[in-house]
Amino acid sequence: MSRKAATVALTALAPISWGSTYFVTTEFLPADRPLFTGLMRALPAGLLLLALTRKLPRGAWWWKSAVLGALNIGAFFPLLFLAAYRLPGGVAAVVGSVGPLFVVGLAALLLGEKPAVRTLLTAVAAAFGVSLVVLKAGAAFDLLGVGAGLLSSLSMSAGVVLTKRWGRPEGVGALAMTGWQLTAGGLVILPVAFLAEGAPPALTGTNLAGYAYLAIGNTAVSYVLWFRGIERLGASSATLLGPLSPITAAVIGWAALGQALGPVQVLGMVIAFGATLVGQTAPAKPKPAESAPVSFSSTERNGQEVSMDPEVSGVRR
Repeated sequence: MSRKAATVALTALAPISWGSTYFVTTEFLPADRPLFTGLMRALPAGLLLLALTRKLPRGAWWWKSAVLGALNIGAFFPLLFLAAYRLPGGVAAVVGSVGPLFVVGLAALLLGEKPAVRTLLTAVAAAFGVSLVVLKAGAAFDLLGVGAGLLSSLSMSAGVVLTKRWGRPEGVGALAMTGWQLTAGGLVILPVAFLAEGAPPALTGTNLAGYAYLAIGNTAVSYVLWFRGIERLGASSATLLGPLSPITAAVIGWAALGQALGPVQVLGMVIAFGATLVGQTAPAKPKPAESAPVSFSSTERNGQEVSMDPEVSGVRR
């Protein structure tokens, strides 16, 4: 297996894991506590990673981590849950599937990446495939729910592109960076959850097991793999793995909850999965001509931080 294939496979584990969120939420967690669930996903996972890495942000990375945490976690989770509660699950998934298109546009603006026609067509095909998998006839549309779904997708997309642009500071690994973002995002959700939903509910052993899975496997591990994939694959390629999430949710619903999975849904899976594969097969960009060796350190160019570490592939402009 090539290095890129291995990176794609590891990154794909993140949206596959997120596809299990609906099953775990409905079968293991207290009902009607979406913000508390978002808080329990983010903050314990972030604090765990901070304890493991023992690294805190420095300098500009305090505000950068706060921005990324708010976009990827703090704003994304509440908006996502609002959309999920206001819209049928299928409609919410279709609204969320426009994320790759947002990423393509933001990458063009912030990273200077010229959108390829194939990337745009792949993103549209993926969204169409997802719609076949999850959209039911006669599904109701709620303006507030649709708006929340679009804003959640835009928030996550902006976080993805900025994650790629800013990369990581020298000497800081993916675990620490993920811990910073999850902690910042959890702290954003914390007051909103208590103001909107009140005190935490009484938790059973089943609830605690569900929250432990969400915090560790579904969030801490998955987001480490996700942010690592964004760095190494690029914002657009990584986001085109997103359709694996609703596909996984549909398969789990069929296998564990007895939900129907007919020919149209299978066709949608094939289209969405095919678009996901195509999104990872873009031709490699030519390598720049070799120049004099440089030290792997961060420097300042025109007042902006530049990383010389080849492992940090984020663009800084």
